[in-house]
Amino acid sequence: MEITDHTLELIEDPFGILSGNRFEFFLHIEVPEDDELFSEKGLKVKVLIIEDENGIHMSHYHIIENTTEKVLDLELEEDEEQLILDYCREQLKEDQE
Repeated sequence: MEITDHTLELIEDPFGILSGNRFEFFLHIEVPEDDELFSEKGLKVKVLIIEDENGIHMSHYHIIENTTEKVLDLELEEDEEQLILDYCREQLKEDQE
């Protein structure tokens, strides 16, 4: 899996109930044809990242087909989840500099 592009948005907490910050990433990914995630329609991963007193961690994610916007019932492998978390951490670090 290769992350080719992303968008990032800070999710506002209008009531101040949640601790820390929430970020929504849309990661555009490419996967090999022999990967179970592969789709000819293209894929993106919607990721909710939390930054709080415990550090930066992934709350949850959804794998979405690009052209249909359909949420796929698929799970990432542990190494893919780690790749995404590392990527998001790096992007947040760069964004805050």
